[in-house]
Amino acid sequence: MTEVERRPEEVGEILVKVQEDLHHLKEHLMQKSLSDGHRELIDLTALQNAIQKTEDGIKAQSEKIIQVVNNRVTTLPSVDASSKAKTMEPSSFSQESVFDLSGLGSDLPLRRISNKGLADKKLVSRYTAVDPLGGGGGPCGPSPGQQAKLLYNLKAIQDPTSTLNRKVVSDNYGVSLPLIVDKRHKVPTQKVVMGSNVEHLAVLPKANRVDPQLIPPPISEKDARKGILSLMERGLIPPAAELTLDPSPVRQKLQTLHDAQDKKNIPKGPPLGFGDGSFNLASVKLDLDPYPMEPMPTRPIVARRPRSASLAESPEPAWVSPRSGATSAKSARSLVPVKNMEPLPPPTTPASEFKHLHHRFAIQHGRLRESSKDFAAFKQHYCLSWGNIVTMLRHLEKLLGNYAVPLAFINGDKLADLAVEFELDKPPTTKALLGVIMNIDDVMALLNRPGRRFLGPDGEDVAATKIQSTWRRYKDRSQYLEYRRKKWAAGVIAISWVMHVKMAMVRKQLKETRKIQLEEFRRRTKDFSASWDRIQRNRRVIVHIPSLGYSQKIRTTIGDFNIQQNQQMARLCDLHDPNVEVIYVSPVNINDETLQYYNKLLGLRPAVESGNVEDQRDMSDRFKIIVPEAINSFPTHSMCLSTLLKYSPRALQRIQNLTAGKEAYIVPGVMHKDDLSLAHELNLPILGCEPEVSHLYSTKSGSKRIFASAEVDVPPSDFDVYSLEQLHESLAQLVTDNLDVKRYLFKLDDEFDGRGIAYCDITPHLRCHSWAKKEAARYGEKWAKKWAQEPAYIKIRAEVPDILANNATPINKKLYSSWPKFLEAFLSQGGVIEACPPSDSVTAITVNILITPDGKVTLVSSGDQIHAHSPFTCWGLSVPQSSVDPGQLNRACAKVAKSCLQRSVMGYFAVDFVTFIDPNTRDQKLWAVDLNLWYDDTVSTTGLMLYVSGGTLNNKTCEFHVPPPKKERKKSIRRRYEDLEPEEPPNTSRYAVMSTRLLHTNLAVVHYSVFFQMCRAHGIGFDIKEKQGTAFTLIDSYKREGIGMLTVGEELQGTLASFARNLSVIHQEISAPNMQGQSNFQAAIEDIEGILGTTIQNMDRPEDEEAK
Repeated sequence: MTEVERRPEEVGEILVKVQEDLHHLKEHLMQKSLSDGHRELIDLTALQNAIQKTEDGIKAQSEKIIQVVNNRVTTLPSVDASSKAKTMEPSSFSQESVFDLSGLGSDLPLRRISNKGLADKKLVSRYTAVDPLGGGGGPCGPSPGQQAKLLYNLKAIQDPTSTLNRKVVSDNYGVSLPLIVDKRHKVPTQKVVMGSNVEHLAVLPKANRVDPQLIPPPISEKDARKGILSLMERGLIPPAAELTLDPSPVRQKLQTLHDAQDKKNIPKGPPLGFGDGSFNLASVKLDLDPYPMEPMPTRPIVARRPRSASLAESPEPAWVSPRSGATSAKSARSLVPVKNMEPLPPPTTPASEFKHLHHRFAIQHGRLRESSKDFAAFKQHYCLSWGNIVTMLRHLEKLLGNYAVPLAFINGDKLADLAVEFELDKPPTTKALLGVIMNIDDVMALLNRPGRRFLGPDGEDVAATKIQSTWRRYKDRSQYLEYRRKKWAAGVIAISWVMHVKMAMVRKQLKETRKIQLEEFRRRTKDFSASWDRIQRNRRVIVHIPSLGYSQKIRTTIGDFNIQQNQQMARLCDLHDPNVEVIYVSPVNINDETLQYYNKLLGLRPAVESGNVEDQRDMSDRFKIIVPEAINSFPTHSMCLSTLLKYSPRALQRIQNLTAGKEAYIVPGVMHKDDLSLAHELNLPILGCEPEVSHLYSTKSGSKRIFASAEVDVPPSDFDVYSLEQLHESLAQLVTDNLDVKRYLFKLDDEFDGRGIAYCDITPHLRCHSWAKKEAARYGEKWAKKWAQEPAYIKIRAEVPDILANNATPINKKLYSSWPKFLEAFLSQGGVIEACPPSDSVTAITVNILITPDGKVTLVSSGDQIHAHSPFTCWGLSVPQSSVDPGQLNRACAKVAKSCLQRSVMGYFAVDFVTFIDPNTRDQKLWAVDLNLWYDDTVSTTGLMLYVSGGTLNNKTCEFHVPPPKKERKKSIRRRYEDLEPEEPPNTSRYAVMSTRLLHTNLAVVHYSVFFQMCRAHGIGFDIKEKQGTAFTLIDSYKREGIGMLTVGEELQGTLASFARNLSVIHQEISAPNMQGQSNFQAAIEDIEGILGTTIQNMDRPEDEEAK
């Protein structure tokens, strides 16, 4: 059995504390007697408390020792031990016999037996233990075997966990130990789960983070427990939420400030005992009147339970009383459980009680009041370190004196600490000095007041110094700013000059490069012209680059510019010539669905020629679609396709590989300088003219020069107008010459497709119009003379500015919202003034012409324009044209082509005419109004028409014919008397209506496969046998809002009606009442209906004339 360890030094500690307490009491009494010189009553409470504590401590330790001794297991002495004791002489014993079993690992305390008791009584004490090691070799001692057995039994007794423990105790001592079952259970090994075991906290949903106007989600109770800060960090509480409680749980109240000189009378309690120990000197009596003391009950003895048999358990806490004198009044008799600790260090002398002193003194008007008691006490307390404190005091006096602080209270203790801190360091900072001031708020308010520094003793000198330094600073700062401005300007000038020089070098290099490219272009064009016939007869590769090389200013205003460039996908239909291979450079990405559609469309050519649907063939080996890799690299630069291809080396390399060793040439769109660069890089000729020539004669003023040199009829107009004065004069002269013209058009030079047009009705708002007509009638044929027109011209010129300002209207409101903005653009780039045809029925005609490299002129197509939103914008064509005599049209086209050929124009270009009936002469007029020197959309669509129908277009007669269908051979038995009627020849005449500008936003929600199934369900398709029907061109694979459509029929009216019906069906199928979308279908349908009405009237008019 084991006992709780007890420290034998605890009794010694008590005695040492008693000695210390008595020593302190003695010194206290001596000081009292020496200082006062007379006897006084001495408080014996402290002495009695110390004596009582000492007595209680000694009693408690004695009881512990007795208890330990009584709880030991003792054994009776053996017979051998008693006989041995009898034979042993008293002189053979030492003064004390000590049996120390600590070498065996025992925790039993030492046992001391007095020899004197044994000699007197001649008896062996019942507490004597058997010495297993003594007398090992003597005849009376145990044998070595017995000694070994005894040691083994002792080890078994000392080890409670040994299996022989119960047996040895039972055999030797007759004690049956209780069976202690180890109730500890082995903790089962569990599988370690990796990962976080903390649940994710709820955060603000993404919808609320994107749209803060949405209602935030409710806060659960679990999230609310995390606190307001957590909710705000996770976004569940908006950052601007008002979290202040109303009313506030914390209320403000004025604090009462007491005078620092007033002191409170704090009642003194009974003096505490000296030291930490306690003792009892009840037997000591002094000749003084003691204070009455309350009787203290005897401290109870708490029984200790034995230590557990398990070695793994920690020792039980022991009950000790607290030693603190300050808490002895409350818990002197309470027992506090503490754990058994390591042996305490040697006892030390307790430190005397420290009393915190607080020193405060004042500095008034920058002077220290050295005569005050507070300062004297402070000086006496810190006399040993007074030298450093004096330095700090001088700094404080200087600071407070400079700012004329009337009164400042100083914390002496902080000042002493500051003096120690800055003893060997640099002088203290102002912030550090202000830290020792107790009324810091009042002092800071004075220090921060403007001009306070100048109220000190040397305030005038400081003010003068401040003024001088401020002026010097201002002067130096001004000089420095001027120097920095000049330095910055010099740097800007230097950088600008360097950039100018570099840009000049780059421009020079580019100019030389452009010159070299232009010379190479001319050389290749010359060779191209010489070998054109040979190229046309042999296999060749045509590289189509549908680039719109407009100026940068125009390209930035075109929406979906790349889709606009891709409206010429029908260029692939050049495959109708078996000797042609096509490389099409696409400005947009082509998906598999679109590529599959064009594979099937181009594979219809053999089936169209044979009339059998099963004769389709794969044409994928004869055309390649190349997409430059740079189309997505410059999304905001609005670059044309030629520029993007120039910056796509992989696409260029692929084109070079496909054209290597073959006859090839490039068919461009709108010519651009980068087309020359591509031709130089690919070493291929271009079927087009120089970019400068193309841009010059494609302007409105340039086309007027071509028409003037070609001597074709043009509307009354004036071109190259660049000033407002010239605009008014030209318009007034045109009105004077043509009093019957109601409306005039104003066209910008560098625009296309009717975007830069404005109109104004002049004569309805002209007050002198009736008078001018009378004057014209009065002069008759002499009205053409300037002297006859002079009075009317002056009046018209005076009215023109107001008429334009009030009635001129731009066509395209998106680009030019008002006449002033249009006029600004008109005067910046120039334009033309043109008379509108004086008729309500005007038909616009577009003729596409090709000038081959060998100088031959070919009419590619001609058609009547179909308009949608604007009468000045071509939306589609009906081919061939049927509005004017073909001979008259061909003669005008030949003149224009000849004039273009004289100006080195080559390739494809389009001429726009208008035709109407002159109201005065009732003759049909044909005016040339526009010229576009580039590959037009209608050229590619005409190629698609010829490809899917297998027909030919005779532009001299303006007729479109298809080959007749092949007849199937059938065996027929002719009867003798049967009347055989001759069969009518099939109608091979065809008309086509085409457009590449079908726009409907709802097309984006329908896949192409679903769209074609819908068309087949409504009978919209192309009949290969009859060579009529409808075909589509897919333009955009990304947005899918625009498509092209071609309808072929036997009659013009039927074809127009079929085209309008197709538009109506598609609109109804892809639209809903609540989702109509943006579309130009309805405007086109209305224009087609107007054309149908005009056509019916034109057909009825000859019948009426014949009837008459």
